[in-house]
Amino acid sequence: MKKIMKTVLMTGVTVSILLSGCAGAKAIDIFGTAHKHEAAVASTTQTATVDKEVKALPANTARLTPIVKAAKKVGPAVVGITNKRTARDFFNRLVDTSGTGSGVIYRPDGYIVTNHHVIDGAKEIIVQLSDGRELTAKLLGSDSITDLAVIKVDAKNLPTVVFGDSDAIMVGEPAIAIGNPLGLEYRGTVTAGVVSALNRTVKIGDSDVPLIQTDAAINPGNSGGALVNADGEVIGINSRKVAAGGIEGLGFAVPSNIVKGVVQDLERNGVVTRPYLGVYLMDKETLDKSNFEYDLQGGILVYKIAPNSPIAKAGIKPMDVITKLNGEKVTRASELRAKLFTHKVGDVITLTVVYRGEEHDYKVTLGVTPAGADAPKRK
Repeated sequence: MKKIMKTVLMTGVTVSILLSGCAGAKAIDIFGTAHKHEAAVASTTQTATVDKEVKALPANTARLTPIVKAAKKVGPAVVGITNKRTARDFFNRLVDTSGTGSGVIYRPDGYIVTNHHVIDGAKEIIVQLSDGRELTAKLLGSDSITDLAVIKVDAKNLPTVVFGDSDAIMVGEPAIAIGNPLGLEYRGTVTAGVVSALNRTVKIGDSDVPLIQTDAAINPGNSGGALVNADGEVIGINSRKVAAGGIEGLGFAVPSNIVKGVVQDLERNGVVTRPYLGVYLMDKETLDKSNFEYDLQGGILVYKIAPNSPIAKAGIKPMDVITKLNGEKVTRASELRAKLFTHKVGDVITLTVVYRGEEHDYKVTLGVTPAGADAPKRK
């Protein structure tokens, strides 16, 4: 089979997928019972401040748009992040360097979510708060697959955000990006657009997490910042953009429902514990790129299975086609993976499989992903 190129070619134009970091709806509580009161106090104070500012405007003003309200509500919780690290220069010498990105405070006692690539390789992480304070942060955990990381500063009563339900967002609804494009000099920049598409897959390394696509401007330095809906809820963490001559308005964010689960794991364990199936899957897109023909019947091909894996123990075989997970239709490997991320190790799921035109349901007990393995690799 042909190797799949990691550079995307589009109408003869080479397109670069940029991690937009270092330069130079329904609210769901993710904090846990131990932190609910403190988060509620911070959120109430924040809302009161926004309400006070809003009341200062004439009641009938056209200036008081949802974008203005969202920016006032979320902006104070978006921080600047400086990553100080060591790198090799043109002459292969080790030199000190730094880059900047963004982050979002989600707990008032100093917990911040950002992108993995924003803090990757850092010797020191400096956080600049919206009030101008600069604090040294500690890295609690990082995950390259979802491009998310959690850091913490020693502070209390910080402004926080509310995470919305990214499964409830609609294509075409307003999307507001808040971050620090091109460095901290432009910190707190607000750009606006719409949700352009859902469940987009931008392949970088082993990552195939479904992303939110937006045309709100996302530039280097915006990574780790907030993508916000018209209700002032964070629906995604800005992660990357597609850049090329003649191409504009292709930015991507990690959906908030994925962020919430990853953040909890990173905060508690420093790593993400993922449910494991032990299978290499091929969907229509993968088949097309590999010049491999097979009747997928609207599902996903089980191409290869790891020995003694959960899916092998359930009785599913290579060349079966998975069409549903717990009764919900799945057509892409990234879609199946995203649904798995909402489950825990030990959960029992039902996979509907079609083989030779017949549909069968299999109960699969999810295992723990072995170190260094996510699925069996093709030879």
